[in-house]
Amino acid sequence: MSNAALITREPVINKQHKITANRLIVHAASVSQAVEALDGLADVWPATHPVFISLYKLVPTPDLLNWIAPANAMIEIPVQSIAHPLTLSLIPQLQAAGISLNLTWYQHDTVLPANVPWRFVIIDAKRQTLPADPPGLALAWGLSDVPDFRNAIIQGYDGASGWFFLRGVTGNGKLAPSHAQIVRLMNLVRRNAEVKEIETVLKQDVALSYKLLRYINSAGFGLMCEIQSFRHAVTILGYEKLNKWLSVLLVSASRDPAAPALMQTAIARGRFMEKIGATFFDKGELDNLFITGAFSMLHLLLGASLQAALEEMHLPGPIADALLTGDGVYAPFLKLARALESFDDKSLATLASDLHISSEQINRAHLEALAFADSLQFG
Repeated sequence: MSNAALITREPVINKQHKITANRLIVHAASVSQAVEALDGLADVWPATHPVFISLYKLVPTPDLLNWIAPANAMIEIPVQSIAHPLTLSLIPQLQAAGISLNLTWYQHDTVLPANVPWRFVIIDAKRQTLPADPPGLALAWGLSDVPDFRNAIIQGYDGASGWFFLRGVTGNGKLAPSHAQIVRLMNLVRRNAEVKEIETVLKQDVALSYKLLRYINSAGFGLMCEIQSFRHAVTILGYEKLNKWLSVLLVSASRDPAAPALMQTAIARGRFMEKIGATFFDKGELDNLFITGAFSMLHLLLGASLQAALEEMHLPGPIADALLTGDGVYAPFLKLARALESFDDKSLATLASDLHISSEQINRAHLEALAFADSLQFG
């Protein structure tokens, strides 16, 4: 694998538990290397939400100005480097270029340069309480779980950054009736039942029909015409693609307050696996890779155990193996997708190297997946 920059991420969550921005952490040996990596991603850039750019442990320097930043990009300035001469030189140049600035790791006693309109301020909530008058919208970082997030909002935070919403979601272990209905539809599609039979089930829940058509017609799907009905969807997409979109519907069926963020993450995982697996598997298997990634969070989304949910669905063996035991041909790609959700670029690099996938391939598939998941507008 080439020794280029790797990009991991964490989401920014608002008070309504929705992802409203994506924080990209660029792991690079130099700012110039980070710029080179970012430059190669302009055509797959996720444009739906703001994108925070963190250079991780690097000092932000004027080399960053060699990157033509998209309109929704915001540059993070960590307080550890805020007094560095090169960072002090960079800040007014970014302002002059109309690029928004975020401040990271802000503390009570941080001395800030004058006349900088910080948009967001990331504060390590594990180490300190919320300062009385933060210089921008305050985001809590380092939260443990969903209850921790609720407490942070009560304290006065405007939102949070991180993966806390993967922990602290509970359920009764059983599929809800609305979930069971979608599983029933999936099983009908998988065994190529008559369109009329599937339509009958869909008509029992008009909301399901509406959501299915909304997702199929989302910008990320890239269809040239609008799908008007389920029968039209079968004609245009075929049963295999329809099965994939019923999977999206199942993932989106949760009513938990944390569900919007979970849904976006699940779909991003699925799309990444589909993209990165394209050179390893036949075209017919790519939808299975998507479903593997999307269903990797089913237990959180449905409040049912993964075993219980999958038993109802009769999924192909490689999907069940990857999800239940971490084995089989899809498992390395699921591990790769999960590794994007961390600050640990070393593990990501090792997994990519084992599969002989380049940093450039990882980064492109990552951002394409993010753009796609954002375009579905969950919640």
